[in-house]
Amino acid sequence: MNLEAALRQVTAAMQSRYPEYGTASEENDRKLLANGKITEAALVELYSAAFGVPVLDEDEIALPEMPADYPVAFFNAHECAVLEFDGDSVTLLAASPYGLGELCYQIRKMWQCDAAVRFVRRPFLERLLSKLQNDQEEQEEQEAAEDENTLRTLAGEARIVRLVNDIFTRALELGASDIHIEPDEDNVSVRCRVDGVLTEIISVPRSQFPAIASRIKLLGGLNIAESRLPQDGRTNVKFGRIQLDMRISTIPILTGESIVLRLLNKESISFDLAQLGMSGAHLAQFEKLIRIPHGIILVVGPTGSGKTTTLYSVISQLNDARKKIITIEDPVEYRTRGLCQVQVNPKIGVTFASGLRSIVRQDPDVILVGEIRDKETADIAINAALTGHLVLSTLHTNDAVGAVTRLLDMGVENFLVSSALFGVLSQRLVRKICPVCHGEKREVKCRKCNGTGYKGRSGIFELLILDDELREAVNRNASSSELEKIAVKNGMITLKEDGAAKVAAGITTLDELNRSAAEL
Repeated sequence: MNLEAALRQVTAAMQSRYPEYGTASEENDRKLLANGKITEAALVELYSAAFGVPVLDEDEIALPEMPADYPVAFFNAHECAVLEFDGDSVTLLAASPYGLGELCYQIRKMWQCDAAVRFVRRPFLERLLSKLQNDQEEQEEQEAAEDENTLRTLAGEARIVRLVNDIFTRALELGASDIHIEPDEDNVSVRCRVDGVLTEIISVPRSQFPAIASRIKLLGGLNIAESRLPQDGRTNVKFGRIQLDMRISTIPILTGESIVLRLLNKESISFDLAQLGMSGAHLAQFEKLIRIPHGIILVVGPTGSGKTTTLYSVISQLNDARKKIITIEDPVEYRTRGLCQVQVNPKIGVTFASGLRSIVRQDPDVILVGEIRDKETADIAINAALTGHLVLSTLHTNDAVGAVTRLLDMGVENFLVSSALFGVLSQRLVRKICPVCHGEKREVKCRKCNGTGYKGRSGIFELLILDDELREAVNRNASSSELEKIAVKNGMITLKEDGAAKVAAGITTLDELNRSAAEL
């Protein structure tokens, strides 16, 4: 089939009847049809004559049985359907010649064979494609339902229930904050993050992954038949007297799905500023700072540095019946009595900025913003601080002075930062020396620390309090290094200095401090 010659013949035939037609194209043909100058039947007859292929009798068309992997979406996109296919050749139904060259090229790539074409009217082809689409969707739904029933059965097997419960129990015994379940071609690795470090606790055959994943998805209220898209869920599981709040996240990977469970054991978390590891000087300064009735206080550091725990420890001290406290978070990690907690939900327009704007109208005394991510949120938070509210929030910066420059980089005016920002607490977490084995290697593994030499974590801190000299420096746009020099001159203890003091006090080790050196 010579497509170019045939299209020239279509052009000539059309121009002989309709001088205004122009060159043969889908758009020009659609205009003739829309104006009632030609019918669908007459149009395909014209194509048939130009291309030398027949127009089929629609009443006699019977499509073959299509395989399960028949690419309906591909043929919908190209507006054609398969009439015959025997593995060596394929015959297609089409309502238009435009794009046939590219279509035949794609067919050769996909099925390694040439394609022949037969014409039918477009309305008939559209009905046919719609039926094929519906048939495939029904088949997929049936297969999905069968797969889901199978997965539910697997997830409910006693051995799988015991295995998943054993994973949770071992994670609790180790004091893990997260469980990571990751399949590869042969095995499924289950690792726990204990005191910030991942350790493998078990490896099981790859064949058990679908059942394990389904069991966890059922617990979290996720779609067990969906493995192609990320999912998030939350559940509560009771182990004896322990109520475990779990956040579940899944993402598709090349070897299946990566599943991460964040374990929130409220009984093991103490929202007490005195228990975070602050030195006496830091604690006294910070407790005085949070009693200021208005202004912004920021807690900064990388992900996993304990910022949320610190903020909730502050809230715990401030939480009483005389204060209205509202939080907006993504997600709400710790559900707490006495607080009005708002969950960010961008799908319905609840962002940090929009939520914070509404919160200000709720007459709060204290506002906790999970994170300041953009100028809009920063502007609203600063306005709230300047109008009599205490605003607590976080930023991802490396040190306390970096929070000042980060706000300025967002586009917040210098005088607003210097007026609203009262203090910045920068923090990291380091592992503490095990109180039983004191980090010494023994023939028998220490049960307290599982032989790691460390048990629990302590914060190391850097507290920047904006005094008059610092505010003046911010107003004149001083550099980060100059701001830090002023802060140190006026008594700020840096992260490295606080870490060194904890090594000297026997709380942690130099090796552990060096392990965190990249963050410091």
